[in-house]
Amino acid sequence: MATSIQNLSLSGKKKQVSNKEMTFWERLYLVAIIKGLLITIKHFFRKKATIHYPEQVREFSPVYRGKHTLKRDEQGRENCTACGLCALTCPAEAITMKAAERKPGEEHLYREEKYAEIYEINMLRCIFCGLCEEACPKDAIYLTLSKELVPALYDREDFIYGKDQLVMPLEVAMANTQKLN
Repeated sequence: MATSIQNLSLSGKKKQVSNKEMTFWERLYLVAIIKGLLITIKHFFRKKATIHYPEQVREFSPVYRGKHTLKRDEQGRENCTACGLCALTCPAEAITMKAAERKPGEEHLYREEKYAEIYEINMLRCIFCGLCEEACPKDAIYLTLSKELVPALYDREDFIYGKDQLVMPLEVAMANTQKLN
């Protein structure tokens, strides 16, 4: 005994829905099981997608976003002014920071009067979306295009990167300015 129910779709068009009785073969689910087995057998003979990592390296996408880096300017000073926009735009809430005032004699370390005393990224929460990079008005943070991956570690605390791991080394900042000149 088949009954018909009328439902309205979002477009306003009527859609026929029926509750028809299942046949004997449909109730046995034999056809569905055979279809599933055929799909499994088909995939069994395909080339495997697995690579042997240390010996083989998978090619990265051209839009790959890698490890976070806090930039320095051409004089070696940190670009970050601790405005907090990167932390606000992070959908995973992976960035935490604490602002501090620059003290007299620290002009060679920081560009502005305010700087990030504590800047941490929890790499377990980060989804590598790049929104922190887009939100930064001072172009202080960016996700490197290098093929450097986040290493495998055993403790959760090791995945919280502080400024010691995020700030661009001074030698790299000076080398970049020499390339530009």
